[in-house]
Amino acid sequence: MIKQDYYEILGISRRASPEEIKTAYRRMALAHHPDRNPGNREAEEKFKAAAEAYSVLIEPEKKSIYDQFGHDGLRGQGFSGFSGFNESIFEGFEDILGNFFNFGFGDIFGTRSKTRAYTKSGRDLALEIELTLEEAASGLEKEIKLNRAEYCPACKGSRMTPGTQRQVCPQCQGKGQIRYQQGFFSISRTCSQCRGEGDIISFPCKECRGAGKVRTKKKLRIKIPAGIDDGMRLRMEGEGEVGDLGTPRGDLYVVVKLKKHAFFDREGKDLYCQVPISFVRAAFGADIEIPTLGENEIISVPSGTQPGQILRLKGKGVKDIHSHSRGDLYVKIEVQIPVNISKKQKELLKEFAESSGERLDEVDKKLVEKRKNFFH
Repeated sequence: MIKQDYYEILGISRRASPEEIKTAYRRMALAHHPDRNPGNREAEEKFKAAAEAYSVLIEPEKKSIYDQFGHDGLRGQGFSGFSGFNESIFEGFEDILGNFFNFGFGDIFGTRSKTRAYTKSGRDLALEIELTLEEAASGLEKEIKLNRAEYCPACKGSRMTPGTQRQVCPQCQGKGQIRYQQGFFSISRTCSQCRGEGDIISFPCKECRGAGKVRTKKKLRIKIPAGIDDGMRLRMEGEGEVGDLGTPRGDLYVVVKLKKHAFFDREGKDLYCQVPISFVRAAFGADIEIPTLGENEIISVPSGTQPGQILRLKGKGVKDIHSHSRGDLYVKIEVQIPVNISKKQKELLKEFAESSGERLDEVDKKLVEKRKNFFH
């Protein structure tokens, strides 16, 4: 049977550097590893072929012989497949392959370290609170309620009945892993009985049923900073749920939602509002009182104010949460036109229009005249 070229197996050129050889082998090993392809004989053969090719091409002396004489040259040197490579074939890949697949490289060479059981830190929690614009602008302390996991008060998170101890797992003998042979290599998998911990609990806590945690209702007072805006979130470090014993707690994230205000709209640290005034006041000018987030303010509307004109009140917006500078309040003027007017009011308005050169009984052609000028 003609053996496949080692360079073709790894998909590299004959001028490939050692780093390129390692990269190609790692890619092949991850793609065809038996843990990823259980029961796939073809994948296992490709995995073995990649390992054999790597073991030759990564060693300068063997690579030189192979480049000159091919497979026959290696046989002349006593190399026959896997019997010729050593543990350096897996050098640099134990963390990548071993940890990812629980592959027992250390078991082959007697260098295996005891597997650590996987532990989980505490889970983060998220909570939404609703605030008024006034509350968000001024800041406040607010009480919130949580339902979160805490360590069981009976077993203190150990999961065991108080006074009892853990026992060595009878299935893996305390190693946390089960090892078996598959072809030329040794495979290690996490023990299903102890889940990698190496020991088991024979007498689980009755209070929490061996979970080590119970759900508990908790009240917290949190400080809302002045100027907080809709969608912002506050992180309360260590106020999430407990994890496995000895791991850090999770965090609590408080997400802010602002209620719609009846008078103000907010954009960042600026406020916007609309104020209606009569057309008489808009024409003559007037002083009007408007609400703010603090005390009411009196502003002067200049004579001849047009509908939609905006007046600015500097520093009457919301405090910036980062710089503590204040935004502005923008007041949009809405000129109200009276709907029901008396006969006398009509006569006065007609007299006013005629004094301004307007004839109310004629078609107003001013807009058409202006439009003509656009095209000349």
